[in-house]
Amino acid sequence: MAQSDGLQRRSIGGAIFLIALGLLFLFFNLRPEANPWPVVSRYWPLLLVFLGLGKLWDYVWLCRHPGAASGPRISGASVALILLLILFGAAVVRGKYAAAPGFDAHSVHDVKALERQGAQSLRAEIEMPAGQLRLSGGSSRLLDADFRYTANQGAPRVDYSVSNGAGDLRIRQHGESVHFGRTENDWDLRLGNDVPLDLRLHMGAGSGDLRLRDVPLTRLSVEMGAGELHADLTGARQNDLQAEIHGGVGEATIRLPRNVGVIVHASGGLGSIDAHGLKKDGGAYVNDAYGKSPVTLKLTVEGGIGQINLELEP
Repeated sequence: MAQSDGLQRRSIGGAIFLIALGLLFLFFNLRPEANPWPVVSRYWPLLLVFLGLGKLWDYVWLCRHPGAASGPRISGASVALILLLILFGAAVVRGKYAAAPGFDAHSVHDVKALERQGAQSLRAEIEMPAGQLRLSGGSSRLLDADFRYTANQGAPRVDYSVSNGAGDLRIRQHGESVHFGRTENDWDLRLGNDVPLDLRLHMGAGSGDLRLRDVPLTRLSVEMGAGELHADLTGARQNDLQAEIHGGVGEATIRLPRNVGVIVHASGGLGSIDAHGLKKDGGAYVNDAYGKSPVTLKLTVEGGIGQINLELEP
């Protein structure tokens, strides 16, 4: 009986936190003008601070109640996380209404184009702190980039060099500060389809739409803090592809090829994994072409809090 009561006590705080998190995401879905990502991307380390304070509170409580059979009904860590969610929500909502017509956040539109310059392969690294990213192939050049952002976000910087036939592309953004209220950070990047690509993407928060069906990927690494990710890895591939996708809070949907061998190792923290058209093989998911096609796509997906969707193309 005591053990059951202890488990019940420990579960209440986590349940309340999940409810609060769901209500917060629901609010942002219903009020898209209240953009949370600039706040989350800059101040997410507070999550560690609040968790540490919660753990410290639990330790003090146990020291004051040495004979207690279990801890408090709601742990300090759970209370700290709930308070942090409330603070994030209040900051975003306050910023939304504080953005008066005179708010200095004018929109900037930049266009950049890069030629191959003799590159026979390309290593690209993209760092986007927060916003919406669309990445696809189809460019007649090495890169066609379209950036729309508010001035306070800072201008994206594009650096490119070629050495011994290997291209090195870096796209980064370092805003001076985060301003609550109306913000825009929208990147549309189109890459060429004729250069083998090693792609590394780092996103703090927001949404990523990766349309990589016709892009000759050799390696893919994606790290997202919070938000949504859609990645299309379908199409006929000429070389093996090693891909890794790591997400924090949010949802990831990955479309996979039918005629290319696929093996996926997926794990979620506080979330679920749905595999449509794939079958379980030991601790992995595979398609019917796995082990039969000359090319293999090896994918590792790790999620924190949220949903992982694996979809096989029709």
